[in-house]
Amino acid sequence: MDGGQPIPSPLVPLGNVSSESSMSLEQKTTFVFVILLFIFLGILIVRCFRILLDPYRSMPTSTWADGLEGLEKGQFDHALA
Repeated sequence: MDGGQPIPSPLVPLGNVSSESSMSLEQKTTFVFVILLFIFLGILIVRCFRILLDPYRSMPTSTWADGLEGLEKGQFDHALA
């Protein structure tokens, strides 16, 4: 090695970072919004895979027909009250 001069690295800035390279408020807001959309997408993907793996777990044990016993007999006056 020569006289001990450091080799400039492209990953480390040299200290003269201009204000143009920083993100504007609009870019920061857009970045946060995109991150929130990715989080929401991840939650939806996990939920869909859980439903696909066990579809009967999310279904209720009772059905809509359980409450229709009176209507099947023709007792419509109780349904209006």
